[in-house]
Amino acid sequence: MGQLLTIRAPGETPPAHKAARGQITIDGLVVAFGDKDARRTAVDQISLDVAAGEFLCVLGPSGCGKSTLLNTVAGFLAPRAGKVAIDGIAVRGPGADRGMVFQQPTLFPWKTVLGNIAYGPRVAGRGRTEAYRIAHDMMAMVGLSAFADYYPQSLSGGMQQRVGIARALANSPNVLLMDEPFGSLDAQTRTMMQEALLGIWEELHTTVLFVTHDIEEAIFLADRVVIMSAAPGRIIDEIHVTLPRPRDADVVYAPEFVRLKRHCAGLIRMESLRAFQQQNVAARDA
Repeated sequence: MGQLLTIRAPGETPPAHKAARGQITIDGLVVAFGDKDARRTAVDQISLDVAAGEFLCVLGPSGCGKSTLLNTVAGFLAPRAGKVAIDGIAVRGPGADRGMVFQQPTLFPWKTVLGNIAYGPRVAGRGRTEAYRIAHDMMAMVGLSAFADYYPQSLSGGMQQRVGIARALANSPNVLLMDEPFGSLDAQTRTMMQEALLGIWEELHTTVLFVTHDIEEAIFLADRVVIMSAAPGRIIDEIHVTLPRPRDADVVYAPEFVRLKRHCAGLIRMESLRAFQQQNVAARDA
C-alpha cells in the first residue's frame, strides 16, 4: 500500500481567510467503483483540510482520482468510507454552499448570459429583480457586462467559461470547485483566464479547490498544491507556494517557480512510470 501522507492546512492563515466560510475537511476518504471482484478503488485514505479562503490545487497523473475527489466534495459521489464536511457539516449530496465549474461550460444554450447567471439565484428563491441585480454584479466582475444579451453560442470558449464562473459564484457559495476549467482553451486564453480567476479570488476570497494536470497552472494559482499518486489516488506530497501575490505571467520565470515546477514534474513523472509498469504487469498476467 505504501506510506500514506495526511495533509493538514497550516494552523495560521492569512487575515482574509480567518473571517471567511468554506473550510473543507476530508477525513479517511475512500471512493471505489464496482462490487466484489470488480471493485476498483479510485481514491484511497485521503485526509485533507482546506482552510477557509484558501486556493488549493490538486495535481497528479492521469487517472489518479483527482476528479473523483472533487466530485465527492461536490456531493455527486458517495464515499465507500470516510467523510467530507464543509464548515463542519457533513456532505450528503450537492448543495448551494458549493459552486462547480467543469472543463466544458455547461450553459443553457436557450438562455442569454444574463439568464444563465441569474438562473441559480432564481432557483434559490430570489425575486427576478434581485436575481438580475446579482447577475449584473457577477457580469461586471468577470468583464462581461457588455454581453448580457448574448447567447452562449455567440461567445468564445474563454468567455463561456467566464459565464460559468460567474454562474457558479452567483449563489455566493462558500466553496468553488473547479475541474480543469481551462483545459480546453488555447494557451493565450488560458493564461488570461488564470489571471482573471486570481483577480476574482483576491476580491472574494472564496475557498477554491482546483483540479488540474498543468503544473505551471497549479503553481501560478495556488496557495498550496497537493500531489496525488497514480491510482488508487493517495496524497504523496504538498507544496506551500510562497510566491508573492498579486501574481502576473512573469512569475513563471522566477527561480522559486522553476524549482517548484521541477519538483512537481519529477514526482508526477515517477508516478506515471509506476502506473505504466503496473499496467504492463497486469496485461502480462491476464
